[in-house]
Amino acid sequence: MFKEQETSVSRAKFAGPLLALGSALFCAGISMHAVHAQTVRLPKRIATTGKITYCSDISSPPLEYYSLNSRPIGSDIDLGNAIAQRMGVKAVWKNVPFNGIVPALLARQCDAIISQLFDKPARRRVIDLIDYMNSSEALLVKSGSSRKIRTLGDLSGLKVAVENGTTVADLLAAQNRKFQSSGKKPMDIVVFPKDTDALQQLQVGQVDAYGTTLETAAYYMKKSPHSFAVAGKPFGQILTAIGVRKGDPKLRTAIQTAFDSLKADGTDLKILKKWGIEADRLP
Repeated sequence: MFKEQETSVSRAKFAGPLLALGSALFCAGISMHAVHAQTVRLPKRIATTGKITYCSDISSPPLEYYSLNSRPIGSDIDLGNAIAQRMGVKAVWKNVPFNGIVPALLARQCDAIISQLFDKPARRRVIDLIDYMNSSEALLVKSGSSRKIRTLGDLSGLKVAVENGTTVADLLAAQNRKFQSSGKKPMDIVVFPKDTDALQQLQVGQVDAYGTTLETAAYYMKKSPHSFAVAGKPFGQILTAIGVRKGDPKLRTAIQTAFDSLKADGTDLKILKKWGIEADRLP
């Protein structure tokens, strides 16, 4: 009887601290993101609804596109979801054509843009930008193409597909002005509402080249290694950013704080590695 009582007392003596330790470890595990959320001060509308809505042109793999079961996937999607999680809210994705994505943000159809939005002075005059990776442009051609394309200067008289509203579309238009001023035949720039539509024109042989980002070009080459090739060297490396309205400084700070925490613990690198674009990580 005495031994039994002594054993019970001994168990109770050690069980208390062990249970407390186990409970502390368990709570630390499940509340890691909650701690991050507590350090991020959210605008009232987002804290109240428990969600952040992103505008994104979900047609540019590997950054943002739809899976076979119509679910948004990609590096930008993963990053946006991780930022939302660090803020303690849910991410909602709104598919918007790229040329209308900034107007959609300004019209309050979403809270932020994550869609490989390049950090350009003209955009900074309209919205606030939070840099999160680098990006470059490229010209994609069909493998074995007889066209000797190495630079934009080789596109005179050729037919080139591009998505509407993109930086590469602006670069192609600028190159056409150079062709015209030097007396060369301009290229025929065919503009499409979606990046995937522009690629399809290259696939079926309706255009000589397709202008897109290096990340998207690399994805298509990996998916169909014998179908496509990058013509020449990538060009126009630029910072890529998340966009928020200028009248939304609290959200800008919240997103910056959440992203900084992702970068500090290497989560952003894991996401970029998952999609094969870790070379684009900010230093």
